[in-house]
Parts: sequence; structure tokens; C-alpha cells
Amino acid sequence: MQQRILRRRFKSTKSNKLFTKAQTIIPGGVNSPVRAFKAVGRTPIFIKRASAAYVWDEDRNKYIDYVGSWGPMILGHTNPAITKAIRSALKRGTSFGAPTGLEIKMAELITKLIPSIEMVRMVNSGTEATMSAIRLARAYTGKDMIIKFEGCYHGHGDSFLIKAGSGAMTLGVPDSPGIPSTIAMNTVTARFNDLTSVRTAMERNKNQIAAIIVEPVAGNMGCVPPMDGFLQGLRSLCNEFKALLIFDEVMTGFRVALGGAQALYGVRPDLTTLGKIIGGGLPVGAFGGKKEIMQMVAPAGPMYQAGTLSGNPLAMAAGLTMLRILHANKMIYKQLEQRSAQLEEGIRCNLNKLGLEHSFNRVGSMCTLFFTSKPVTDYDSAKTSDTAKFSTYFNSMLEQGIYLPPSQFEAAFISTAHSEKIIEKTIKANYKALR
Repeated sequence: MQQRILRRRFKSTKSNKLFTKAQTIIPGGVNSPVRAFKAVGRTPIFIKRASAAYVWDEDRNKYIDYVGSWGPMILGHTNPAITKAIRSALKRGTSFGAPTGLEIKMAELITKLIPSIEMVRMVNSGTEATMSAIRLARAYTGKDMIIKFEGCYHGHGDSFLIKAGSGAMTLGVPDSPGIPSTIAMNTVTARFNDLTSVRTAMERNKNQIAAIIVEPVAGNMGCVPPMDGFLQGLRSLCNEFKALLIFDEVMTGFRVALGGAQALYGVRPDLTTLGKIIGGGLPVGAFGGKKEIMQMVAPAGPMYQAGTLSGNPLAMAAGLTMLRILHANKMIYKQLEQRSAQLEEGIRCNLNKLGLEHSFNRVGSMCTLFFTSKPVTDYDSAKTSDTAKFSTYFNSMLEQGIYLPPSQFEAAFISTAHSEKIIEKTIKANYKALR
């Protein structure tokens, strides 16, 4: 009876109409695959507005939001200080295609907060950042091959869509058509959290590996933390085989700690890619690292990379404000940890009460509930999850006003706007959804 009442309250008429129309003019009706909700067996909801910890769809349904624009809304939606910064920058112009003082301030703050980044180049997305970092690694080392990990997603660059995570896993096409075999041949995959597989890959391709690229905390096969010694082992292997270590911190940068996952785990990469939070919710990306490596980037050096909208003044204003808030208030990360731990404890308690097999992974304010009895430590163990059960769970939570990532293989995100009361409401909804 309860589920029937929930479905009666939950309306999706306008969203359904918009999706029908969108499919006639946009491939699949969406501009990024996971948004299509195929993995959860329903049509997507179309969001109209957001505030703090909530989003509202076109049918006026209100949800507690755990997607957070896939990570950047660490302070919640429409944060007053960030909104004010955007409005102020907007009055001065939306784009110049020329240098601004804001870019320097952003670079100074990033290099201050992440010591491994001595110089940084702004771009427009995480994909741009990772593509550029790989090109730079190849230019610097004079080698062509890279190692990535099964289930890790680094954007939709050709080199990365080999056993990728996230949307590729959801859609069941881990190797995308359109990637030339010559490019695929230069991408070697290894198992996340398995140093032996990495050493084997490096020995088989000796003197050919330019870089290892890794999400230090995987977020695109669900949240999967590194096992003790894994990241440190990657650092040692790169030193041994004279390859660069690239941390893809597009998701984890300023999310799991002020200095990113590299600060949390005490490992210093050669290059780092950033995105999400450093744009304050606007499109942005960055790559940076050792000065001697970054000086190869044009116009300082021969490796070409460019972008008309790179360092966009609106994105710089929003991102700089975000980072200043995070830097000034160290209690933010303590609060995020408390709220996230509260959510984890409540969900685990529900699962144990109901005797349900599960694996729950969390690092700071990012987490994933996997419907599997196995510990999830890599791509293969993530794939043991019961995706049909997740779909049922997702839809029940949505009908109760809880908006989760619409894929088993995505991380959920908690913001400072998620109060104790909001977390408790989520835990209660979780119990009803699991019954």
C-alpha cells in the first residue's frame, strides 16, 4: 500500500514529455549517457532548479540530492558567496579570450594547497585535463604507452575508453567504437589495487610506458578506495621504470581532503588533473605538476595545448571563491566527515537489521552502496553487484524524495548543506527502500 501511495504522489508527466522531445534532437535524449537512467529502468527526471541540499524537477517534485552535479557541490547548491561572485564577474563580461588576474590568483591558490603542483594550466573540463596530461607525459618522457586501470574513467578521450568505468559499465560497452586500434594498442590496462598486475605490465612493455594514470580513489566503478600501500607502490614503480605518475583528482581534488587524495594518502604524483570543485559548479578543469614538466607546455615549450574558454572569468570567480571558503574554514571537512559517517552508520544498521548482503565503500564525503556480498576493491568485484536490485532500490528512494546517482557504478556525494535532519530522513527512506 505504501509503495502505491508513493507512486501516486510522484509525478513525472513533464519530465516524460521533455524526454520524448529531447530524443528527437539529442542523441539518446541526454548530453551525457548516465543521465538517461537506462541502468535504473525508467525515464530521467529533468531538473528545474536547486538550492542547498535539494533539487526540484519539472513536475515540482522535491528531492534530497546526493548527486551534487557529480561532485562539485561540496557547499550545496546556489551557495550565496559563490552566486555573488558569479554575478559580480558577470557584470564585467562572460569571456575575453585573453589573460585575467583571476587566473593568476587561482593558480597561486591551487599551487599553495597542492604542493605537488608547482605550475598549473587551466582547461574547460576533466576530459581536457586528462587528455592534456597524457600528451604532456608522452612529450616529456618520449614514450608512447600509458597504463590505466580497469573500471577507472578519465573522461572520453580515445586513450581512456579501454575497460572504462561509469557510463561505459552501465551501457555494457567498455570499449567504444571509433577508437583507432593504433591508439588502443598504446593503452595497457591493469587491475586496481593489484600492484603485481602493474609490475607485469611495465615489465612486458619495458622502456615504453610514459605514465600510469589512476583515480587515487576510484569513483567511476562506484567509490573504491585504494588498499594500503597501493598508491605508494605505484609511486615506487614509476620511479623504477622512469614513468610519470598521474593522479586523476577531477573527482577527489578538494573533495576527500583540502589537498586532495594525495594529501590524504601521503603520495606525491608527477602530474595531477583537477575539475569539479575548482569551478564552483561551472565547467572547468586543470592539469599541473612539477615545474620542469609543465614548462614543456606551449608557449613555454613545444607541447601544444590551447582553449578559447580556458580560464573563463565566470568559472575562475566561482572556483576561486569555493577554494577560499574551503581553505579558510578547516571545520568544513570535519563536518563532512561527521555527516558522511552518520549516513554510513545508519545505512549499515538498516542492512544488518534486514540481513541483506552488501558492501559499503566510503572515503570522506563520497560513498557507494554495492548490492554484493563481496568486498568491492576493483572492477571485477564491482561487477558482481546485483544491478537489478540496485534499480529497484534507486526507484524506491526516488519516489521517497531521495535523488541518488542513477547507476550502481557511480559515487554519491554529501555536502555541507546535508544537515543531521536530512541525513536521518535519508536513513529512514533507505530502510523502507530495502524492505
